[in-house]
Amino acid sequence: MHDPSQEENKQLLSTIGPVVPVADFIDEGHASACCELFTECGVPSVEVTLRRPNAWDSVRKCIELMPNAQVGIGTVIEADQLRQAKDLGAAFAISPGILPELVLLAQELGLPYYPGVASASELMLARSMGLRAVKFFPAEAAGGIPMLKSLGSPFPDMVFCPTGGISVKNYQDYLALGNVSCVGGSWVVPSQAALAESPDTVIAGLKQVYG
Repeated sequence: MHDPSQEENKQLLSTIGPVVPVADFIDEGHASACCELFTECGVPSVEVTLRRPNAWDSVRKCIELMPNAQVGIGTVIEADQLRQAKDLGAAFAISPGILPELVLLAQELGLPYYPGVASASELMLARSMGLRAVKFFPAEAAGGIPMLKSLGSPFPDMVFCPTGGISVKNYQDYLALGNVSCVGGSWVVPSQAALAESPDTVIAGLKQVYG
């Protein structure tokens, strides 16, 4: 059954791009420096991945420093992570795969949630649970643009945020697809070394994407 909130989730997905920075911040300092540049360059969102023990500190810092942006949580694989994301005021949550219990919990919490799918079977599961907007991961390894084109015909009401293998070389090709609302990419998140050594180059690269 179609979840009515999915229309809002689809709309949100169309506003957090064109490229959602997939950020594996080293620490709060790294997050702070990136947030300053993201704000300066008009970056509308950031997905903070839960790949480090201190990731929640970076989430809090992003919410503090980017009040007008959509700060989301990535690499969500457990129910407690969804609950904490909701408690902190995250704008959305994203998972690398799909678990029915996480989909149901996100719907219960009223938290925009985009589980990952990599096949038609997983997409059918997502759709059967009312979802109409999902992550496509790992995009390049799962078939990339040809796969998304193939999924478009049997699932015309589904939209995607492809992530995984997306780069400056191919992101515009993904965005040209009618069923892609945005893409996720780590290449737009500068390293601490890049921030220290060539901030002007970093800013130029961000402005090229977010213009």
